Amino acid sequence: MINLPVLVLNQNYEPLNICRVRRAIVLLYRGKAEMLEDGSGFIQSVTYTFPVPSVIRLAYFIKRPWSQPKLTRLEVFHRDRYTCQYCGKETHQLTLDHVLPRHRGGDHNWGNVVSACVPCNRRKAGRTPQQAGMRLLRLPSPPRGSTLFYIPYHYLQTQNGWQKYLPNSTSPPLPPLS
Repeated sequence: MINLPVLVLNQNYEPLNICRVRRAIVLLYRGKAEMLEDGSGFIQSVTYTFPVPSVIRLAYFIKRPWSQPKLTRLEVFHRDRYTCQYCGKETHQLTLDHVLPRHRGGDHNWGNVVSACVPCNRRKAGRTPQQAGMRLLRLPSPPRGSTLFYIPYHYLQTQNGWQKYLPNSTSPPLPPLS
């Protein structure tokens, strides 16, 4: 129970992080946060009984500078909403694909990397989409928005009480390839 996830919100209700119940209780006890949603159950200490928090809000504002997210597998999959950019299949069995292959001079950047399912990645096999007779569903681009944090997919499925504190649990649609 002490390792359950807790959503941490900034003072302005912007999602900041996910911590564990133990850390959340320490923040609550020290007066550095307030509990907005309680989870299930209680944790008993020698002198206190603490409700298990599900969502907490910090009592002070954390200013974070905006920067573009790093190009990682999870960030690319999140940008593409866990969808193959060639066939449109939604799956968690994805690979990264370079639209213009690296051995042909393609860069490893946001404008050249997309999510692809294993069969589509094999079918493309080191060629450009035009050479392989495949079309991209959406043009790859850097992620939009100023959020530096997103909620991992498995938490969105299990933590229903978090939905009202998330600005958009789904990202705005990506522009179609023209």
